[in-house]
Amino acid sequence: MLFLQLFYTFFKIGLFGFGGGYAMLSMIQGEVVTRYGWLTPQEFTDIVAISQMTPGPIGINSATYVGYTTIAEQYGTSMGVLGSCIATFAVVLPSFVLMLTISKFFLKYQKHPSVEAVFSGLRPAVVGLLASAALVLMNAENFSSPDEDMYSFIISIIIFLVAFIGTRKYKANPILMIIACGIAGLILY
Repeated sequence: MLFLQLFYTFFKIGLFGFGGGYAMLSMIQGEVVTRYGWLTPQEFTDIVAISQMTPGPIGINSATYVGYTTIAEQYGTSMGVLGSCIATFAVVLPSFVLMLTISKFFLKYQKHPSVEAVFSGLRPAVVGLLASAALVLMNAENFSSPDEDMYSFIISIIIFLVAFIGTRKYKANPILMIIACGIAGLILY
């Protein structure tokens, strides 16, 4: 039953998670953390960080990890591999089928004024979804709270601002920025 629930959950995330991995984050958190309790909010944040450091899309990396840990806790590590395969397949399947279908029509009608108008409307929506995903990660688990631990809160804000400004203004390599922030977190915390 857990395998079917895992497949259904990630199939739904793959089907309705428009805008890519970042846009899926709030949906993944709602299902995996809030609805089913397969992960804690801290574990979810850790998955997002690990997904950033490993190759591949966030949605697929998250599905693989959640599938493995959820099943491995119940049935053991060998079944966890099957759980990760099921969740990964489920999150990819809708995109695969939809892209095969849509690409056939898109190639035929891509220069049509109606299609161009639809894409003009979708671009701001995708930016909004990305902003929403960023706001989901700005919580007390990631930034602490000024009431609880002022030192951790200030350090978290400084690390965030350095990473944001470094990658935006100075065009620092994101991989080097992730490594530098990880080292800063290790030293400061």
